[in-house]
Amino acid sequence: MEYGISSADKQILREVAKKHKELAAQERNAVLKERWYRHNALQGEIPMVVLESWGFNNEVITPRLKCTGDFARKVEFDLYQDFVGQELFDDDRVTPDCFEMNYDTEFKLYGLDMKKEFATGKEEEDSAGISVRFLPVIEDLEDDFEKIGASVFSVDLDSSREKLEAVTDAVGDILPVRRKMDCLYSVPTQMLIHLMGMENMMLNIAQYPELFKRIMDQAADDTLAYYDLLEEKGLILPTTEYESVGQGTFAFNTELPGQETLKERKLTRRDVWGYMDSQETLSISPKMFEEIIFPCYEKIGSQFGLLSYGCCEPVDKVWDRCISKFKNLRKVSISPWCDEEFMGERLRGSKVIYHRKPAATFLGISGKELDEEAFRSYIRKSLHAARGCKMEITQRDVYTIDRNVEKARRYIQVIREEIEDHWK
Repeated sequence: MEYGISSADKQILREVAKKHKELAAQERNAVLKERWYRHNALQGEIPMVVLESWGFNNEVITPRLKCTGDFARKVEFDLYQDFVGQELFDDDRVTPDCFEMNYDTEFKLYGLDMKKEFATGKEEEDSAGISVRFLPVIEDLEDDFEKIGASVFSVDLDSSREKLEAVTDAVGDILPVRRKMDCLYSVPTQMLIHLMGMENMMLNIAQYPELFKRIMDQAADDTLAYYDLLEEKGLILPTTEYESVGQGTFAFNTELPGQETLKERKLTRRDVWGYMDSQETLSISPKMFEEIIFPCYEKIGSQFGLLSYGCCEPVDKVWDRCISKFKNLRKVSISPWCDEEFMGERLRGSKVIYHRKPAATFLGISGKELDEEAFRSYIRKSLHAARGCKMEITQRDVYTIDRNVEKARRYIQVIREEIEDHWK
């Protein structure tokens, strides 16, 4: 991809950047930033609420895009992504006072390329969310074990610099452009699913547990070697402000080293937020998870400064035996398939935030208006389960709002009303 931005596209980006700056300057953002700092420090008084739009961005962002160049169009998209929560839904997402860009990095587990097949028959990924399946590169682990090589990882500093310079030239006099690093994101079993497929992975765990332990251990070692590379090159950056911590939450904190520390020394993985999940292993027993999967996760996750854990998997099944052992755990996902009451009991009075992920069915069912009565009852149950905990609510996995922004905005309002009436 070329990173040049045409004059016409530059003008479009400048107008969007002005909107971005205008929204970021509102007092609302200063208030929310302080709330996020207090929340992540376990001092918040009411739950934070976020609606992730990535599943339906084709309805709320893509129709707005005017740039014609590929790179400019991506920048335009990312600018809108920064403030769509504030502008359309009035959730608790903070519009940054700058435009942040990550380094271009690559991590290829075992040096193997994924093979994908899309429902469209095309080879490239479809931004509209067309179904995809992963074609196994590893089938029988014993037969294919020789395919397991060293993981490949790298950072493209040249492309990273060129992108930053191009965006700075386009909008930097309106909106500061700076380098960032989101949390260190590690999901070993997801990468394995992409190489094996679900059925093969389950069979390989059952048939070759010792071999599977070996490749999990290698995944951990290779991940840490990748972090070594980032540390050596000075590419570990503070996660103390707007940075994503995965799963619709944000880094705001004063516990981890910030920009002042970075002026004095290089940061390490122990200085930043990390994120992990293992959705793919919910079908195996807690004992198998403890013996085969968790050692890899513990080796990686224990090294972060702060850790956020979990996605859709029901963490209650492995909480006592595994996840509770993380001393740096600050947030844990309470998914629609998790035992809410059990986790409320476990987290009450603890230093771990109850990160509730409501079912997407209330907002995301196409062609239906919001059933407020049913949703109020549902979210009220979650609020009761989490009493005595520090709580945040992230609605994710919504793939359509039927282009009905008001429905989504009302959804957030209902959550806030229930918090006001039932959170103690």
